[in-house]
Amino acid sequence: MLGTGHHAAVAGGVSERTRVTVIGDGAVGLLAVLSARRLGAEQIILMGRHQARTGLGREFGAAAVVSARGEEGIEAVRELTGGQGAHVVLEAVGTLPAYQQAVGVVRPGGVISRVGVPQYEDAPIGMGSLFLPNVRLAGGPAPVRAYIEELLPDILNGAIEPGKVFDATTGLDGVPAGYQDMEDRKSLKVLIKP
Repeated sequence: MLGTGHHAAVAGGVSERTRVTVIGDGAVGLLAVLSARRLGAEQIILMGRHQARTGLGREFGAAAVVSARGEEGIEAVRELTGGQGAHVVLEAVGTLPAYQQAVGVVRPGGVISRVGVPQYEDAPIGMGSLFLPNVRLAGGPAPVRAYIEELLPDILNGAIEPGKVFDATTGLDGVPAGYQDMEDRKSLKVLIKP
C-alpha cells in the first residue's frame, strides 16, 4: 500500500513546489498523503468522507480535508488552492466519479496520477478535459519492489509509520470477516497474523 501511494506521488512529480490533492481515504490514499508529505509537497488536500480515516490523513500530512463531492468538492479544492487547482492529483479510488473529480481539481498544466484500479473503460480525455488544459495522465500499477530500498530505511528509523493504516488484526480464520469489515467500512485495513 505504501509502495502504491508512493508510486502515485512519484509518477505525479510531487515536489516541494507542488500543491497536491489526494482523492480517496482508503489505505492507499492515506499513504499517498504520507508519500506526498515525505516528498515535500507544499500543500496537501485530502478528499474523503470517513472521519477516522481523514483524521489519520491529517496526521500523515494533509493540511485540509474536503468531504464534498462533485461540483461542490471541486469548488472547495479550487478555493483552497487560490482558484487554480492542484498541480498534482493522486487518484486512489478507481471509479469514474473519482476520475471526474480529479479532472475537475487539477490545474492547467498539472498531472493526474491514477493508482486506483479503473472500474471503467471510457473517461473524458478530450479537448476540454485534458488536451487544451495540457493535463498529463500518469500512474498505473505500482512497481512496489523498486521502492523498497528507498522507503524501508524511513520505516525502520521511525521517520514514517505507514502501519498506522492497520486498525484491526485477525488470524487466518478471520480473513473472510476481515474482508467484509473492510468492504463495509468497519475497518480501514486488517492485518493477518497466522
